[in-house]
Amino acid sequence: MENKETKQKSVLITGTSSGIGLATAEKLAKEGYLVFAGIRKKNDKIKVEKLHKNIRGVYLDVTNQGSIDKAFWYVIKQTDRLDALINNAGAAYAGPLEFMPIESIKEQFNINTFGALAVAQKFMPFLRHGRIINISSMASTGLFPFIAPYCASKRALDILFNSLFIENKDDITVISIKPDVIKTPIWKRAKEIYQKCFENVPESQREKYEKETLMLQKQATDNENKGISVDDVASTVLKALKDKHPKTSYFVGIKSLWAELYSKLPQKIVNSGVRKLLAQRLK
Repeated sequence: MENKETKQKSVLITGTSSGIGLATAEKLAKEGYLVFAGIRKKNDKIKVEKLHKNIRGVYLDVTNQGSIDKAFWYVIKQTDRLDALINNAGAAYAGPLEFMPIESIKEQFNINTFGALAVAQKFMPFLRHGRIINISSMASTGLFPFIAPYCASKRALDILFNSLFIENKDDITVISIKPDVIKTPIWKRAKEIYQKCFENVPESQREKYEKETLMLQKQATDNENKGISVDDVASTVLKALKDKHPKTSYFVGIKSLWAELYSKLPQKIVNSGVRKLLAQRLK
């Protein structure tokens, strides 16, 4: 039987193959945490474990309950507790809602929302007095047209886990990290998804949203190259872990805070402003 490590603080992070997850895994490992890094491919396991001796790759697909169960048993064989669960696995779906397949929207929620909840439900008995940190988004404000499924999935994530915090009796703290646009490979994948979404639009209607589709592709390219660093998010996660009295939400980047404040205005004013900004971008 393997020896369990009782003194070293341990965390489980989902979606560590690249971007925020990978940067966070490395940063926390260097800070002395034992990091169980959720990955889905063999090559990714080799990659993450090479970063630091404190990282252990765990095969974990958040949309597959069997995979979550196996990951659970792998983790509890090596440590007697988790100090934190960091829900990072995610994807970004986009396109005009008028033509977006319902199955695609369900997929978005399965990855970003239900997957995170499924992992939390499984590991909660192991997390007493620990922290759940969700990588949400400034998109949770709902201010961004044509990525509505992504916005809604992140808003739902925040709402579900806020209720989980209120309901739980194991002194588990729930924290939401809300980054600005991040320079991460998610945008490369998003461009491929955007193109597929456009293909779902009937040929006779494609001209209707052609400008918007081109805008989304350009925006994804800009985000991929000009977003803020994943290290900024990783540093914020570390702060949320170490703060004696952590905040409910941490905003990463000025745009994230601006979006939060703007979203508090009356909905009619918010919608008018978003429409005007969209019209400017489409010119």
